[in-house]
Amino acid sequence: MRIRSNKNHSSRIKLPLLVGLVVVFLIAAVGCGGSADLEQPADLKPVKESPMATGGTSGTGITKTEPLTLADASAIGNEGQDGVFNRLWSDPPTLDPHLTSDTTSSGLVVEIFGGLVSFDTDLNLVPDLAESFEISSDSLTYTFVIRDTAVFHNGKPVTAADIKWSLERAANPDTASPVAETYLGDIIGVEEVLDGMTDQISGVTVVDDRTIQIKIDSPKAYFLQKLTYPTAYVLDRENVESGGRNWTDEPNGTGPFKLVEYKIGERLILERHDAYHLGDVGLKKIQMNLAGGSSMAMYENDEIDITGVGLFDLERIKDPSDPLHSDLVVANPSFSISYIGFNAQQPPFDDPKFRQALNHAVDKELIAREVLADLVVPAYGILPPGFPGHNENLEGLRYDPVLAKKLLSESAYADPSSRPRIIVTIPGSGGTPNLDLEVIINMWLDVLGVEVEIQQVEWATYLRDLDRQKFQAFGGLGWEADYPDPQDFLDILFHTESENNNGAYSNTDVDSILEEARVEVDVVKRMELYGQAEESIVADAPWLPLWFAGERHLLIKPYVKGYVVTPMIVPKMRHVYIQD
Repeated sequence: MRIRSNKNHSSRIKLPLLVGLVVVFLIAAVGCGGSADLEQPADLKPVKESPMATGGTSGTGITKTEPLTLADASAIGNEGQDGVFNRLWSDPPTLDPHLTSDTTSSGLVVEIFGGLVSFDTDLNLVPDLAESFEISSDSLTYTFVIRDTAVFHNGKPVTAADIKWSLERAANPDTASPVAETYLGDIIGVEEVLDGMTDQISGVTVVDDRTIQIKIDSPKAYFLQKLTYPTAYVLDRENVESGGRNWTDEPNGTGPFKLVEYKIGERLILERHDAYHLGDVGLKKIQMNLAGGSSMAMYENDEIDITGVGLFDLERIKDPSDPLHSDLVVANPSFSISYIGFNAQQPPFDDPKFRQALNHAVDKELIAREVLADLVVPAYGILPPGFPGHNENLEGLRYDPVLAKKLLSESAYADPSSRPRIIVTIPGSGGTPNLDLEVIINMWLDVLGVEVEIQQVEWATYLRDLDRQKFQAFGGLGWEADYPDPQDFLDILFHTESENNNGAYSNTDVDSILEEARVEVDVVKRMELYGQAEESIVADAPWLPLWFAGERHLLIKPYVKGYVVTPMIVPKMRHVYIQD
């Protein structure tokens, strides 16, 4: 099924103010704004990311709120496993794993469903439904043995046939998955299914009820990591086929939690799956408030157990004398980047010099310092700090108004009278755009005389049209890592044939480098290839990279134990429990 929603009437906002006035206004606005729940998904994945800090583990930039385990909860008593965790969330565009392409959906899906492999909270790749796997000597064939304890929420055993059907369902064009080719395309036979030539993936073989083999087209170091994405999750065929378009109202998953209630715009409730194959689940229930509101006020009123700390409250919470200071957790940055994307096939963004001019006209250091209080790190590359392959010496397209004007004058769109109307589309429903976006648009006007309008589109519609490359330019989003490999950013987002290349960027030299990196077995050489690709991509300016995440400030109730703040979405709620 497709994600569907009624198309909103778009609101267009022209911003002709001078940059200086906007900066003053925005600083004032930040001072009276509410706080955001920074552990609530920021909808960074359009589909769908840090230096180590004290308190991190295993070099992954992960912060643990408590070094306790579920075993500690059992020793404390039954109350450790009878707790309810309350949090603020948003309505997910989908709960179908094979359609999941955003962080709001993914944060729920990873707790309800599961696949053959997963990441633990230290970002180690671990077996999930599979108890073990073997890779052939030529690195082309993967053999998985399914746990005999793996069952769906209704108690039905998971079989190899379930895995095969699920992969074929994800690739079937009738499913209309926006990410099936991206995450499953390495498997032999997937392309034929995607093209509607067959409904069977030739590279997936059921050996017996508990054994399945998957063959890929060439050795790829990141292939197993791709299988951690929800596109490869197992579904119950009977549940899907009998439930029709609304089967996700009562999904029969395999994850640590099962969906028991969902009222759009009100609440979503998950309950523990007692027969979960990876062991005890610490919480009895997770209650998601979908109605919105001030997360800080809700936290202080004991309505929710976790919240991010916004600019308005940060100084107060950092004061050791504040009652909430003891609840403060400073987490490492997420593996994410926010950006404004340009459609390289639509005027005026089909001219590289025009795109480069826009990049050089934005003073990111000023915005980060004066508008965003240094809570973000200006981005001049694509790969985040602390992420494999990150190049801290990448110069990128820095603020240079003189060069920006020169590039504009040399572009095909130097004459404003013949320049096409420019619209940046963002997700939203008529509210105020992000503060940084308003300043950027005014910098373009002030430095270059380039007028840009903002158009807002409802989130599910935005994702659909983004996949169809409908937008001239697009903002208000970013990309968060699905797995810790540069391929997840550079190849998935910028290869000419990638379905997630939302800006239709194409560079044959970059394609060749990315294709070589896919099959390179030497780790050092792979990283060098990705470094070359990143430099070329940044120079071509298909994006205006904006920000890497800074430190995340959260409040977590002291009775919440075992909660781990990770730099990307992984299943983790089964480790959480409540100790009053």
